[in-house]
Amino acid sequence: MIDLRSDTVTRPTPAMRRAMAEAEVGDDVFGEDPETTLLEQEVAELLGHEAGLFTPSGSMANQLGLRLLVGPGEELLADVQAHVVRAELGAAAVFSGITTRTWASERGRLVAESVQEIAEPNAGAYSVSTTAIAVENTHNFGGGTVQPQLEVRAVQDFGRAHGIGLHLDGARLWNAHVASGTSFRELASGFDTVSVCMSKGLGAPVGSVLVSSAERIAAARIWRKRYGGGMRQTGILAAGARYALHEHVDRLAEDHANARTIAAALDVDPGTVDTNIVFAEVSDPAAFVAAAAAAGVRVMQLGRTTVRIVTHLDVSAEDAEQAARVLAALPR
Repeated sequence: MIDLRSDTVTRPTPAMRRAMAEAEVGDDVFGEDPETTLLEQEVAELLGHEAGLFTPSGSMANQLGLRLLVGPGEELLADVQAHVVRAELGAAAVFSGITTRTWASERGRLVAESVQEIAEPNAGAYSVSTTAIAVENTHNFGGGTVQPQLEVRAVQDFGRAHGIGLHLDGARLWNAHVASGTSFRELASGFDTVSVCMSKGLGAPVGSVLVSSAERIAAARIWRKRYGGGMRQTGILAAGARYALHEHVDRLAEDHANARTIAAALDVDPGTVDTNIVFAEVSDPAAFVAAAAAAGVRVMQLGRTTVRIVTHLDVSAEDAEQAARVLAALPR
């Protein structure tokens, strides 16, 4: 079975398993796990921030980042299709009392004007005040879209001018780096908080990292414990994440090439395939998904007319070609 539902289905490679098995561990709640500390330091340095915090999931990393920037009863702005809006089950409201308002976009691509038009900083006693903006790069429900840096900078300039915090959901920032050639430091600069996921394209089994200032990360460490995210011998997980960080970034170009192979077979506009995610329009997604599975390929229904296809570490070029043949032969 070729599983193209998500890049979260990857399994640790033999070399990654060895690194995890040999990891030196300690109690991370006591700050004594060396592998976890190294991972946090390495990711923070790579992204140009002072400190990092390992979390069990990308959703927790995002929610901690938002918690640091937005108070109860204050407003977060985000894309209408953002992961923090669509796929985190209202966590910002449930855990932090955050009101969220959204802007519309095409394929999740950021347009600074759309953000500026709806922002209401320092709104006073009549409206909810905007205190943070969340940007997602790459944009999952936009189809792996890489955000244009000029628009990102325009949003950051606007935010700084109005005292608005900035959070980057960089779960797939690794893909944005490989696709654009832009350095990690540049992609992450100008944001107050940044989350990155180790268990999607990089292929680690568990974990994300939140980076920010040392002061904010100290506060996030307390909130992580309150959220139930304080873990003990996390070095086993961190070792897998560190191996992925060192060995699996450059190979993401292979995933992007495999996505283009499948997109071409399905007559998907190549201009809509920035990275490793393909959206294909079909008349009956449920039937298409079922027929694909029967033929040995798993894909995901996403909406009433769309299926999502995601390439990753466990999908070779040969797998992509086989999947392309299978999917192209199905009724659409």
